[in-house]
Amino acid sequence: MFKLKEILRLKYEAQLSLRQIALSLSLSVGVISKYLSRAEAAGLGWPLPPDLSEQALTKLLQPPRAVFSNSSAMAEPDFEQIASELKQKGMTRQLLWEEYAEDFPDNHYSYSRFTVLFRQWRQKQQLSMRQTHRAGEKLFVDYCGPTLPVVNPDSGEIREAQVFVAVLGASSYTYAEATWSQALPDWIGSHVRAFEFYNGVTQIVVPDNLRSAVSRACRYDPVINPSYAQMAQHYGVAVIPARPYKPKDKSKAEVGVQLVERWIMMRLRKQVFYTLSSLNLAIRSLLDELNRRPFKKRPGSRLSQYQQIDRPALKPLPDSAYAYRHIKKARVHIDYHIEYENHYYSVPYQLVKEEVFVHAGDTTLAVFYQGKQVALHPRSYQQGGHTTDPAHMAKAHRKHQEWSPQHFLHWAAGIGPHTEVVIRHQLESRRHPEHGYRACLGLLNLTKKYGKQRLEAACRRAQHIGGMQYKNIASILSKSLDKLPLENETTEPCTLPLLHDNVRGPGYYH
Repeated sequence: MFKLKEILRLKYEAQLSLRQIALSLSLSVGVISKYLSRAEAAGLGWPLPPDLSEQALTKLLQPPRAVFSNSSAMAEPDFEQIASELKQKGMTRQLLWEEYAEDFPDNHYSYSRFTVLFRQWRQKQQLSMRQTHRAGEKLFVDYCGPTLPVVNPDSGEIREAQVFVAVLGASSYTYAEATWSQALPDWIGSHVRAFEFYNGVTQIVVPDNLRSAVSRACRYDPVINPSYAQMAQHYGVAVIPARPYKPKDKSKAEVGVQLVERWIMMRLRKQVFYTLSSLNLAIRSLLDELNRRPFKKRPGSRLSQYQQIDRPALKPLPDSAYAYRHIKKARVHIDYHIEYENHYYSVPYQLVKEEVFVHAGDTTLAVFYQGKQVALHPRSYQQGGHTTDPAHMAKAHRKHQEWSPQHFLHWAAGIGPHTEVVIRHQLESRRHPEHGYRACLGLLNLTKKYGKQRLEAACRRAQHIGGMQYKNIASILSKSLDKLPLENETTEPCTLPLLHDNVRGPGYYH
């Protein structure tokens, strides 16, 4: 469903060609053309109608499959996959042809024709094609291998800064900056600042397969990190990662990184920097010099080529810069809250046990289910706290009566009075009893490992020491403190007899 929306966005908003959309989404040109034709027939464009759900869009663009009639056209073998299979020891072309013939029993090539076509395909793959980059089409991004040290002026601690590099395809106009890490917030922040440096946006961004860009690297169907994909949607660009172990896919980035390492980083190697901002000021000064440096084999410089070729072709920046949001999956617990960084946020109670997506920013946190926002909360950094919207709560909890305070108290009473007191404390010490359900479940489930008798003894000790929290009781059980008597229950100390063969008595020392 996500790819159906992306097809329409990249076609009508990003204005990409069918081939570019196919590369971005790892689909064939024919599939892209088919869905766009269906969308046109259904009167769909971009943006989509706000009341159109993902299920309705799927039904419009993916109708039930029709039964295909026999065709005289021959099915084309996947020679790239075949070449990969042949690398295995013991694999033969004969076996691969037989498997291909089984998949297409009515329209397959003969074995002799199959081998001829495979030989022709392999000869073409050995040719190296020089890439031609159109104006404003691609931005190549990567990190330098070496790092630059930044010294803490107070402690003298040295911290290594990463160097981000971006290069425009047509003009080779280069951007570079230092960040503390290659993590997702720094990675996306560098893109935002690079777009501002270029004062425009390309059609395509070509990253390497680092984890911040690609959640799962694959030559045919890479999975883009959700936060990175959201940033791409904000700027209307397509992300087409370079294929693993194919440096020619990002040759511009490779050359740009090499230039930054030699022209900028090596010149800064003997300077001492105490802040990241001072390091970036030095990089920007040398970067300007690099972009103004004349080419050796063609007229002009990177700056002049950018002004003449790339700058007029770039798309304008959006009205506001992208604000980073961390996106992750979460499952709704029985108390209709989801957990993010040890804080709990409510969602509509109907979504209990469903999988949702959390979009966390600096000040707000939104929850999405099947592409629609179902909750919006102010971001809280209170560890273990709860943020609850009363509108999300069920009236009298009709949907989940089995998870009521009375249910937990009855369950605890079956174990013992001290366990019941602890469970009551968990329910009554919170603003809403539902917030204590998670802790109650954890406490009562300790019987699976330790048994009811030991849990009751641990709860008794927890009451005695005034620590009736889950972590305290779990610690008592793990250290077997529940088996020791309480302080006020110790037995009377033994006294030694006054007359005994082994007792010398006070007269011995006179």
